Amino acid sequence: MEKIFDRIYIDANICSGKPIIRGKRITVQTIMEFLAAGETSEEILKQYPSLEAEDITACMLYATELMNHSFIIKQAVA
Repeated sequence: MEKIFDRIYIDANICSGKPIIRGKRITVQTIMEFLAAGETSEEILKQYPSLEAEDITACMLYATELMNHSFIIKQAVA
């Protein structure tokens, strides 16, 4: 298991190698999807009592950090 960000880890054997929170089987993607759907941090913490408020903040900071990268769109060669 490799720590890639504060509270965020990657392990090829957990959740297909997606970024997870502190070794739990809860992905950053799951938390971001709940937030995007309008759930509050308090509602998420009720659904996942093993999480801490700082875990949700770490997910948002990690997603924000990903937006700092530039991406190149590749076009198919005909």
